[in-house]
Parts: sequence; structure tokens; C-alpha cells
Amino acid sequence: MSHPLAMCSSEEADLLRLEEVFSTTLARTNSLILQPLLSADPEPSDPHGRECLRLLQQLHESSQRLWEVTEQSLHSLRQRLYHPPSKGLETLLLLNSADHVLQAHMEYIESYTDCVVMQAFQKVSKRRSEYWRSQRKKLQQLLSWASSEGSVGTTLCQALSQPLTQHVQKYILLLLSLRDTLDKCHPAQELVMRAVTLFGNLQSFLRQALDQAVATQALWYSLNSRARQDVLCAPARRLLQDSQDIPVVVAPLRAERVLLFDDVLVLLQGHNIHTFDLKLVWVDPGQDKCVLRILTPEEEFSFCTRNPQGQVVWQWKVTQAVCQALRGKKDFPVLGSGPESSLPPDCRCVAYTFRHEGRFYQATYEGDWCRAKLHGNGPRLCSRGTLKWPDGRNHVGDFCQGLEHGFGICLVPQASEDKFDCYKCHWREGSMCDYGICEYGTEEVYKGYFQAGLRHGFGVLDSTPQASQPFRYTGHWERGQRSGYGIEDNSERGERYIGMWQADQRHGPGVVVTQAGVCYQGTFQGDKMAGPGILLCEDDTLYEGTFTRDLTLLGKGKVTFPSGFTLDGSFSSGTDKGLFTQGVLDTAALPPNPASTRKRQLGLGAFPVESRWQGVYRPFQDFVRSGCPGEMQEALLGFHVQSSRELRESQEYLSCERSHPKDCAGSMEDTLKELLPHREPQALQQYLRKALSNSRHPLGRLLRTLMLTFQATYSGIGANKHLQGMAQEEVKQHAQELWVAYRGLLKVALQRQGQTLEEEDMETRNLRVHGLLLPLVLPSFYSELFTLYLLLHEREDGLYSQGIANLSLFPDTKLLEFLDVQKHLWPLKDLWLTSNQRYSLVRDKCFLSATECLQKIITTVDPREKLEVLEKTYGEIETTVSRVLGREYKLPMDDLLPLLIYVVSRARIQHLGAEIHLIRDMMDPTQTGGLHDFLLTALESCYEHIQKEDVRLHRLPGHWNSRELW
Repeated sequence: MSHPLAMCSSEEADLLRLEEVFSTTLARTNSLILQPLLSADPEPSDPHGRECLRLLQQLHESSQRLWEVTEQSLHSLRQRLYHPPSKGLETLLLLNSADHVLQAHMEYIESYTDCVVMQAFQKVSKRRSEYWRSQRKKLQQLLSWASSEGSVGTTLCQALSQPLTQHVQKYILLLLSLRDTLDKCHPAQELVMRAVTLFGNLQSFLRQALDQAVATQALWYSLNSRARQDVLCAPARRLLQDSQDIPVVVAPLRAERVLLFDDVLVLLQGHNIHTFDLKLVWVDPGQDKCVLRILTPEEEFSFCTRNPQGQVVWQWKVTQAVCQALRGKKDFPVLGSGPESSLPPDCRCVAYTFRHEGRFYQATYEGDWCRAKLHGNGPRLCSRGTLKWPDGRNHVGDFCQGLEHGFGICLVPQASEDKFDCYKCHWREGSMCDYGICEYGTEEVYKGYFQAGLRHGFGVLDSTPQASQPFRYTGHWERGQRSGYGIEDNSERGERYIGMWQADQRHGPGVVVTQAGVCYQGTFQGDKMAGPGILLCEDDTLYEGTFTRDLTLLGKGKVTFPSGFTLDGSFSSGTDKGLFTQGVLDTAALPPNPASTRKRQLGLGAFPVESRWQGVYRPFQDFVRSGCPGEMQEALLGFHVQSSRELRESQEYLSCERSHPKDCAGSMEDTLKELLPHREPQALQQYLRKALSNSRHPLGRLLRTLMLTFQATYSGIGANKHLQGMAQEEVKQHAQELWVAYRGLLKVALQRQGQTLEEEDMETRNLRVHGLLLPLVLPSFYSELFTLYLLLHEREDGLYSQGIANLSLFPDTKLLEFLDVQKHLWPLKDLWLTSNQRYSLVRDKCFLSATECLQKIITTVDPREKLEVLEKTYGEIETTVSRVLGREYKLPMDDLLPLLIYVVSRARIQHLGAEIHLIRDMMDPTQTGGLHDFLLTALESCYEHIQKEDVRLHRLPGHWNSRELW
């Protein structure tokens, strides 16, 4: 029977013997060298000694793993050689797990070269030099080729590297021989070829790794400064290029030496060491073939070589080192031969701490870079990243060209514990711009627009309700200060200022409204009112004259009392002395007409309505003028974000309810497209209603901002009857501006389709504003506006309510008779009832349909719809009269007025005067002189007539009582 070895190739037998020898060598190396090195002395006290011991421990562990893999390979070879029929060639570990074997070799190489770089063998062997001299013979037996004249450290290096080098070389030769014995169709042919390639690459990698380690070790000797060695020396760091080999001149830094490692680029300049992380190094060949530009986050410099060949070498070496650093692993088999692209990407995501003086000093940035700047690539063209300073400052957001650009959230810690200023804003070129929300550590909140990092444009600054001096400012800002038109609430003084500002002070025309109902209007300078002005009291007492800076009366003036009396003279006042006056009291004047009282409106001439809220209109005008770019939509429309507390806890700044810029662009595109098919009146009305109700639509956002300004001006303290005129014209102006905004959006939408928008004359515009847009806008302002009408017409509505109460005592027939309604128009002849039944039923039925119709006037806020209700009421009255007469009948004014008074008295509409005047002021001008105007005039006459009924009733002979009336 033949021996099993005879059934296998000689190459496989040679592999078996090779593995046996290598396994024995590894075992002897461990016992003879590594274990004595590790157990030579107690743990050294110096850091360098401890580092060397740690590296030797890693080498020992990697040697053990390599020995274990070799033993596994031996086992597979023995199985194959002694059981050839059952074990095919592909079962060999060297073939089916070549990567596993390769990895064990590479770990050993890296551990060994780390020890070489740090001179671990020399340093450790010195501590027991006598022992190692006694072991020299054994080492020479292990290494028959080792020189007897070399140092112990050198001998140890050879003992730990030479066997591996020779072993890999023999691997390749035997595998090549094995390949030649196999048929091309053999199933193991491909595995053998792959193993040959892998171990050939390993041989190249080993040669390069040893060369780099020796060169790096030699470098530390050449650095004459111990400080330099301490800063630069690291076990895993390898020298790739030295300017002493290929000289370069560095400009403008003028470095004396340049060192390229596999992780950093180093410039030595006197005692200074400049290191640059290769992950953040960009190479840019200059136009000069001898110049190479190097870009880093904070430095830009050039390498100038003596010839183009030197530039090519440096460029190739730096480029490949950057690629390797970005991959996070050494190239295999050699530098520059990795499977990835040989050119590093322009855009990278790396952490970096800024070291130079400036805004980012000591800040650590984590995010995207592009060519040495905080920047993005692709459609967004900006990066998202985080800046963190040691003092707790934190900026999270978008960056472009090295600066904050786009949406960002910045936290700035305050001196007190757990207090932050939180800026949630849009940034442009490093400064806050456009819309932002700032929550300050003082609990104040600003919501508005910025420019160059300062509040600029429209914005609201609000304190907390718990503040010792609560306040709110709603208005315009300029370079961080209140300037232009604005509203300030001062709860401490219990007053509201409406007017102009300059340099954070009240300056120019202004109105002060107090909780007591007293109003001042005049000119302010240096935050104080002085000079001529007017004062209006709640009882309509009017003072016209001069004031001191503390709003006391001084000098010539005139007081007009509600009774019509006037006091014309000089006024003065002093501390604790009251008011003194000397002048003429005129008691001959008649009591003023309520209509003249209503004319006492503040602010109308002082603040032109078209210029009050330009800070609100202008951003939308600029947005439309720029073509409605989607990336500007959020900066215009604002955003919804977490509270600063939630932000500090989670740091999930981009999980707030914000749209991606791409989504914003898409939504803006959809918004513009939707405009085009909705241009007919009915479709346009539906579109505008939908747009105005959507806070993310430009028109809806604009409307909500205008609502905010309206509430800030006319609610609360501002609910003063003397401001009704301002509020009324403001609502009309807002409707006009919203129509202009719509037309601007439509113009952009048409331009994108290659079309133009026809010009619109003033008459057409007014028709659209009053007939289409104002009815849609008015509900948003109705609550505050109607309150002002209520206050302004409170006296007349009081008289009207008393008249209604008196007329309600009449039964229907008595009231119709009292109002002089002709009896042939009474709807009674079709009721065949007893006299007792007639009274009770007629009271409930007489003109009931008209009464119920008129009551619907309070169910809508649209003046047009209110007028339509009035028209239907008139129709119901005529229908009832026509049925009574048995023929169609058109009521003349003499018949209509008393019948309408009857219906109004039975409808009992509260605050009818406020309703009538609001309709009159806000109705479509085109309806002037038409049927609606006629009916409204008739309703006004009824209202005035009912106010006078109280006087008429008291002039009737005798006394009325309910029993007698019924």
C-alpha cells in the first residue's frame, strides 16, 4: 500500500513543511524574544517606556494570532495530504480562506512596524543588556544570517521580521508552482491564482511598510528637538515624504522643513510646528508647473519645487495620502493602489477645531466641507453642521463658503446657570438676515426680520407676562434699534404708544392711549412729548394746546367740553398744585352733534396709511420682485421650531417642522402653477379664500402678519373709539396691498410660462379690491374693528336700545298705528279669528318673515352680504304688502319707512348703529347711489327715528300701561 503523501503533489508537501517550519519559528520567537521582553522588568514609570511595553504586548498578541492561523493552515494541509480522496485541494485554508490568513499577516506587520518606529526593541533591550548578550548565541541560531556585530536591538528586529519576509516569499513561489501543476479547468485554479495575487500584494505591502517604518524611525533621530519628537512621534504615524529629499519652498509661511506623514502634513518653522490633518487638506496644482497650492481650513500656502518633477512627486504623494486618510486605512498593497479613486473628493464630512483668532476661535465644527470651506455640494450648495465653543456656545445649521448661510440655530449661554439666548434664524454670509425668532435668557422673545445680524425691518419684541416691567413692541427696526412706525405697550404705565420712533426712542408724531381712556396726540422728541398737541378724554372733552415733557398742560390752549362749552386761555400746573387756568369760558355754544364727535379721530393726518406698515409689505414685494425663488420662501414665511428647552435637550434642530429647501422650491413652484387656472372671478374668489387661510402661502402669511399688527394696535388698551378712523383705513389699505401681492405672484407665474400680465387701471383695481378681496379679508380684522365701532357709537346705540325697549311694549296693531302705517297695508284681513285670538296671533305673525330676514344681518361680517340681507328684507316687506293688497305693489318711501321702522323694532338688533356705520364705511363704492345705498339710507333713517321715539312717547297724552296697550 502506497503512502498517502505519494498521492499528493510535491508542492503541497513543500507547503506543509514550510508551514511547520514557520509555526516552529513563531513559537521559538515568542518564547525566546517576546516573552522575555514583556517580563524583563516591572512596568516602567516613564510614559515612553510604558508605550513601548504596550506596543510589545500588541506584537505578542498579533504573533499569537499569526501562529494560530498557521496551525490552522497546517491542520488543513495534513487533512488534505493524509486523506486525499475525501479532501479536495480547495479545502486548504491558504486557498479557501486566503483573506483570513492575509489579515493575520497584516496585523503582525502593523504591530511590528509600530515597534520599529518607536524603537521599542532598542529601548527595552537596554534595560537588560547583560541578559540579551547572554542570549546572542540562541538568537544567532534562530537567525543564521544575523550579523554578530550588530546591536541587540538590531538583532531583535531581524529576528522578528526576517522569518516573515522569507516565509511570504516562499509562499508565493510554492503557490506559483502549484498553479503550474493544475489543469486550467481544475476547480481550485481560480483559488490558487487569487492566493498568488494576495500574497504577492502582501509582499509589496510588507516591503513598503518596513521601508516607511525605518524611514520614520530615522526621522526621529534627525529631529534635534526633543519637543518636536514628543509632538510628532506616534506609533501608527509613517513618514511618506521629507523636503530634505525633494526640497520645496513654502510661501508665505517660509517653513524650513516639510514632512508628509500618512495622517498629517507638518511644517517646521523655527520652534513652531504647524500640523494639518490630511482629511482637511486639498491639493490644487497651480498654473506654474513648479507650484502646488495647499488649501486647509485656516491656511492657504504654496509649495514651490526646483523642477516640475519635484512638483509631480509632491502632488502625487500628498494626493494619495489624503485619499488614504479619508478611507481610514492604509492602501493595499502599496500607497496609491487602493481600489477607490486616486483623487480625493472635494466635499468631505470631518470634525475640526479652529485654532486661529476669529469668530470661530476654539470652536469645533462637525459637518460638511468643500475645498477647505464649510460648504456643501449639489442642489443644496450648502452644508449642515455644528459649531461648538468651549464656553457653551453652539451653532447648528447651514453653511456656505465658510460662513453661516441658510437656516441655523445658535445658543449663547448667559452668566446665570441654565440660561441661554437662542437664535433661530436665517443667516446670510455669517450674519443673521431675513426672518428669525430669538428667545433670550431674560425670557424676552423677538420674532421678526434681521439684517447684518441686527434687528432690521418688521419685528415684535415681547417680554414675559411674569416680567417686572412687561412690555411689547410691534413695529419697525433699523440697525438693531426701534425706528419708523411702531406700537409699544407699557403695562407699568398702563398706556400704549402708537407712532414714530428713532434710535430706540419715541420721536416724531405719536399717539398715547391710556387705560383710563385718555388719549394724547402730538410730537415726541427724545422719548417725551412736548409742544403743541391734543388731549381727548373718555367723555369727549378735548384739549388743544401745549404740553410739557411729562404730558402736563402748559401755556395757551383751548378746552371743548361735551356740552359744547369752551374754555380758551392759559394753563399751568405744578407738583401737588393741580391745574391752574386763566381764560374765557363760553357757554353759549350748542351741544355738539354726535357726528362731529365722531370726527375726533386720532392719527389720521399724522401717519399716512400707505406708509405705516411698509416693513411688513416690503419683504413680500422683494420676494416677488426677485421671482419668488423657492429657497427664499422659508426666510420670508418663517418656520415652526421647537422651544429652546427642547432644543437644548435633543439638539435635533432639523426635526422641527421645517421644509427642506428642495421642498420649499417645489411648494413655491406648485403655488405659482395653481394661480394660472384660477383667474375667472368665481374661481379666483375660491382660490383667494383658500390661499388666505393657509399660513404657508405667501398671501396667507402676509395676512397673518397684518392681523398681528392690527391686534397690537387696536386690541386691549388700543380699543379706543378715537382710533376707529385709523383702523378703518388700515383694513382697506391691507386689502389693497394683498391684491398687489396677488398680482405680483400672478405676474411671476405668467413670466415662467413666457406670458405677460396686462396692466390694470385704477378703477378696475378698486372694483377687485372692494368687490373681491375686502370681503375675504375683513373677517380677519372684524373683531377689533367692530369693537371700535361699538365704542364710537355707544351713545347713539344706547338711545336706540331704549327706543326699541319702549316700542316693544306696543302690540302689533298699536305699533303699526303709532308709526302711521296705512291700515290698508296691515296684513290682517286674511285672519278670520276672534278679537282676543287676533291680538295674540297677529303680534307673532305680522311681517314675521321680514323680521327674521333682517335678523340675519348680524350673522355675517361681509358688508355686501349685509346689504343683500337688507335687500331681501325689503323684498319680504313688499311681498307681504302685495299679498295683502292682492296685487304687485311697489312701496313708495312714505310707506316703506314706517314699515321698515316696524320691522327693525321687532328685529331688536343690538348695536345697529355700529353695524350701519361699518357697512357704510366698508361697502363697495360702486354701490353708491344704487338700490343698496338707498336701502342703507332708509335703515339709517329708521335707526335715527327709533332713537327719538323715547321723546315722542313721553309726549303722548296720559300714561300707557301694558294692559291698556293690549
